[in-house]
Amino acid sequence: MRRWVKVSVTAAVVLGLGGYFAEPYAQHWMLAGSACDGAMPRDAVERLVPEDALLMGEESRENRILGSYYCGVTYKGEETKREDGSDLVAVAAYTRRDDQDREFTRAFDDEHRFVPVADGLPGFIDRSGSITLLLPCPDLGKDDEGRPRKMLVRTWIGHNTNRKAPGVAYRVAVGLTNSASKKLGCGAEPLKAPTSGAVPVDPFDDDDGPKAVPLSRAKGTACAWVADAGLPQEASDGWQVLVASNKEAPTERCDLSAQGGKYAQREWGMSFTAWYGDWSNGLTFEGDLGGPRRETATARCDGEAANFALNAYGDAPGVDEAARQRMLKRFAEDQVRRHGCSGLRFTF
Repeated sequence: MRRWVKVSVTAAVVLGLGGYFAEPYAQHWMLAGSACDGAMPRDAVERLVPEDALLMGEESRENRILGSYYCGVTYKGEETKREDGSDLVAVAAYTRRDDQDREFTRAFDDEHRFVPVADGLPGFIDRSGSITLLLPCPDLGKDDEGRPRKMLVRTWIGHNTNRKAPGVAYRVAVGLTNSASKKLGCGAEPLKAPTSGAVPVDPFDDDDGPKAVPLSRAKGTACAWVADAGLPQEASDGWQVLVASNKEAPTERCDLSAQGGKYAQREWGMSFTAWYGDWSNGLTFEGDLGGPRRETATARCDGEAANFALNAYGDAPGVDEAARQRMLKRFAEDQVRRHGCSGLRFTF
């Protein structure tokens, strides 16, 4: 018998007869519908919970003055050794710029890699697997520097949950984000959850994360420019590109790589990344892919800073400094055109 059937029946027994022996099942049933003020769809919560596990508790707090909100839900199962249970989901929302800058720094850490969320959602998935969304807050006006206020929401889904079910993790994240907007007086337009797509447990695992494709398949994407980038054919049997792009997100990336063929024992590549918002001025642009060669550029987009960078690793034949700079120019110019930016400047 499926867990939700058992839980529903048991909950009815508890509520009707007061049987203390079934209290954990009743607690699970109630938390599935009421945790985080009922912001998460009950069926989505049920699908996240591992088999033979029950929801255990919830902790939430909010402060409109400080512009912050948090809610966390835990569960208990056979694999859970901790007395206080394992984390099912946790969400943290911030409307203050200082808090947002701190969270962006944590999200990118010393590596600037990320995975795009489903199209239509304004965010990305960082290396921890958190779904990070950035929304405008029309009801909060502007900050002291005259910039429109925004809300940053990070939703973390437990590593041992059943997040592979299509759309489940997104439904939970969107529900929590829409609720946080109301709680903090943001006034953001409610997001709609995609019905497909699973959030990877390990965003950068070769089997779990996004896949690179031949350059010919980049047409029509944010990385279409690579098809005419003039990459040398002698480097390998063929270059590939990993498209990590979502125009609604505050960051986009195109990763080029080549290996095999004539140089079967060698591997090389380049990562082109764009960050949108004044928060990106605090990034060091170091550590990405371990590459020692970096080229950067800046622009202004929607009244805030935009930063562009190329990190290269390996020694691809025919790709010298001049070639890397030429490709960064093509990437940055394409991004500026697509995002309506101005004032593009290169640091080389």
